Amino acid sequence: MLDIILWVIAAALMVIGFAGTIVPMIPGLPLIFAGAWLAAFIDHYNEISVMTLVILAVLTVIGLIVDWIAQTLGAQKAGATKLGILGSFIGTIIGIFTGLWGLIFMPLLGAAIGEFIDHRDLLKSGKVGFATWLGMMIGIVIKLGLAFTMIGIVIAALVI
Repeated sequence: MLDIILWVIAAALMVIGFAGTIVPMIPGLPLIFAGAWLAAFIDHYNEISVMTLVILAVLTVIGLIVDWIAQTLGAQKAGATKLGILGSFIGTIIGIFTGLWGLIFMPLLGAAIGEFIDHRDLLKSGKVGFATWLGMMIGIVIKLGLAFTMIGIVIAALVI
């Protein structure tokens, strides 16, 4: 009975982790890794080996680094200030409560508003908002690809 509960928790971690690759503030790839580790632990590392977990850990770290770099470089290349980055963060938080469109566009709007408050330059504010948003979208696409890969590796390890 305990094994069934643990398998359900492992699967739930991976599903929530997958959602977290899109929803900000949920550590998607680390949760997928945690679910995979729990699944390996339940099975005494027979089907999901330590080597498989090492590969999943490397993919997790790569995903976190690429996500951070994509967002940071997008904002920095456009000349974002601290207020622009703070605005993007606040926009992301508000976007969580406003549905899919909010998740997609509120970080852009927040960055643009933060930059506008700082510089009073509408063109630069829009440019920074768009660059921050584009970096975030690139990060999401990469995280989604890694999430599919990680879950595919786990399923393959369990089935093959």
